[in-house]
Amino acid sequence: MYSFRTALATSLGPVDLAFTDRYGGVSASPYDELNLAISGGDDDVAKAENRRRLLADFAPDDVLCDLHQVHGAEVVLASPEWSERPHADGIVSTTPGLTLLVRAADCVPVLLVAPDEGVVGAAHSGRPGLVAGVVPATVTRMRELGAGRIEGWIGPHVCGRCYEVSEQMRADVAAVVPDSFAETSWGTPSVDLGAGVRAQLEELDVAVHDASRCTRESDDLYSYRRDRDGAGRLAAVVRLNGDGA
Repeated sequence: MYSFRTALATSLGPVDLAFTDRYGGVSASPYDELNLAISGGDDDVAKAENRRRLLADFAPDDVLCDLHQVHGAEVVLASPEWSERPHADGIVSTTPGLTLLVRAADCVPVLLVAPDEGVVGAAHSGRPGLVAGVVPATVTRMRELGAGRIEGWIGPHVCGRCYEVSEQMRADVAAVVPDSFAETSWGTPSVDLGAGVRAQLEELDVAVHDASRCTRESDDLYSYRRDRDGAGRLAAVVRLNGDGA
């Protein structure tokens, strides 16, 4: 479907969505290749070219609407008039011609669509965002915009078998989202971000599609847990393509 490689790409009538992997860009090692970060040590020219390639393939006539992500629960309405990226972790739209983008490198990227009403959303949910409820906040904002039936895609993220945390941290997260309680494959406390996000979506009657793979275990995906400062960022993108509008 696209010349850049994807972890998943699909269309549902008026909606297109995709999760990228790390291939198809121009970034040099250790960020090779399709690093879609906005900060970090990678060359700024390479990062800009990666974003250009992504948009050129996914939606060449669209305006890209992305965020300065801050691990919170703020949700914004996408606008082509932004002079700078909003500080937020959720974004929604009812306007064709805007591509929404969130970034991740172990956190959970979530794409949300209500194709019947023409409402789309995207959220970045790490451990703080899971506790703060950024995904429920994004669903709520979509319903305020008229969304009825919502479907959600959970993208690649670090799995519960690999996301080691302290006992206290696991307890603190599980006190808010019990389904996140987990144990690593080596028997230590962990948080299952994906299970937590799924539980939040299902509680809100969102139909869940699992497009996840473990970022730490998959060399074709970016992982901060695995690569630290050498990790790039993958992207989750969603748009209204205007079909049926």
